[in-house]
Amino acid sequence: MTPLEIAQGQLDAYNLQDLDAHVAYFAEDVVIADLNGAVSLTGRVAYKERYAKVFGDFPQNKVELVNRMVLGSTVIDHERVRRTPDAEPFDVIAIYTITGGKIARADFVRA
Repeated sequence: MTPLEIAQGQLDAYNLQDLDAHVAYFAEDVVIADLNGAVSLTGRVAYKERYAKVFGDFPQNKVELVNRMVLGSTVIDHERVRRTPDAEPFDVIAIYTITGGKIARADFVRA
């Protein structure tokens, strides 16, 4: 799969709240961090635990892809997140680094 297909696949699985399918796009040793900031978690197991909670707390959570850029093995998404259909959205920039067919690192900026 191409980096674009990986980024889109994980986003589609996220919107379906298919936790296993979503997490399968991430490397076993994935690193999640705030851009230019601290690492917030490491490893697929910890990632799965975090998003099991997110999906449980916000069962109507959806992400709209606003814009996407792909350069080599890096995918940069501008995403608009709504926790519920009537909730005020918030924007996120996600920078996905793809290695070996998996997301090895994701750096996030939330506005």
